[in-house]
Amino acid sequence: MPIRATGQGGRRTPLGGRHDVLICGASFAGLAAARELAGSGADVLVLDRYEIGERATSACGIPTDWLRALDLIELELQRFGELVVHTPGGTTVLDLPYSFSTFDYNEMCELLWRRCDAGFETATVLGRRTEDGREITVETDRGPVSAPLVVDALGWRRILAGDDGFQPLDAPLTRALEVHPSGTGEDLEVWVDRRYVRAGYGWSFPAGDELRIGVCSYEPDSHVREGTDLLAADLGRERVRYQGNWIPHELRPVSDAGVFFAGDSAGQCLPLTAEGIRTALYYGIAAGRELLAVIEGRQGREEAIAGYARLHDSHRKGFRLLLFVQRLIPRIPPRMLAPLFRIYRTQWLVDLTFNAYLRLAPPGFAGGGSANDQRGAGEQQGDADDPLSAERDLVQAEQA
Repeated sequence: MPIRATGQGGRRTPLGGRHDVLICGASFAGLAAARELAGSGADVLVLDRYEIGERATSACGIPTDWLRALDLIELELQRFGELVVHTPGGTTVLDLPYSFSTFDYNEMCELLWRRCDAGFETATVLGRRTEDGREITVETDRGPVSAPLVVDALGWRRILAGDDGFQPLDAPLTRALEVHPSGTGEDLEVWVDRRYVRAGYGWSFPAGDELRIGVCSYEPDSHVREGTDLLAADLGRERVRYQGNWIPHELRPVSDAGVFFAGDSAGQCLPLTAEGIRTALYYGIAAGRELLAVIEGRQGREEAIAGYARLHDSHRKGFRLLLFVQRLIPRIPPRMLAPLFRIYRTQWLVDLTFNAYLRLAPPGFAGGGSANDQRGAGEQQGDADDPLSAERDLVQAEQA
């Protein structure tokens, strides 16, 4: 558990002043953006209501290549080359074209933060005002701070948006809840079973000496506590250390009156799977690189917003396809799920779909390069002739 570095209650001091960049939100998207600005000489301030790494909101699974690309492979707890899918009447094992890994939320946030040279303050962000069309003032519970470049990476609420943002039950949000019992496991497992949730799925992600067991519902008015408890009970695990979140499953505008939105605040979680960590990293990096180009005088703020929006929009087709499947699966009769997954496990089909899925936020994007160099990287990643061979080579290198 992180130790608080700033005061609470009456010990909280006023906050104010002007900075070159304000990044609101100190989870994956915000930290990825701040990391891109390290060494730029810019005065960057990161704000969050919690300390860095204090409040986990995810099962923390990611394609292993993302840990490698970020030079964070040391954080890996477990690695999985297969996905075990349970449906009524059968279990299907999918041989994946690349592996997934689990990791610790706090450790990743802290390591990302060490690679930044920004300032940090705990403060609750309340809203924003634009004073002259360029300078943006962010209101916090400790006072106003301002900057010409502002990122909202605060999550699904879109606090710095000019509209009312997202509100549960009336917004495209997936509802998720999980428990973290002690124990070990060997398989990355999901359940597409209406015993646990009518529209959604359940999961068990082993992570070293604990299991992350949960349920998500694509319908925000459908409660997931009962399904989570039932799945944990069916697996013979304790229902302890609950952790829940709302997860957006539709893309939103990436800018509003000069503010950049990244991660959940831009709806950049992947529909169907509700995976949001690598997309938060991907778009946080993209926003950071556009901001860096502004700081270095290579483009203006509006050009940066336009470039960031082009990358965001280039993936709309893939997001819409996932959303279509998300809406389709609850309409499939339960008796048909097992036969359909048996058909789907055909290796060329698994490889085709999972590689296309990876290209929605490809790990190669995390490599170096300017904003202009990297803008089209999402369309170029994942074309290796033999991804399985590349995976084996990397595993052997890590074990050497």
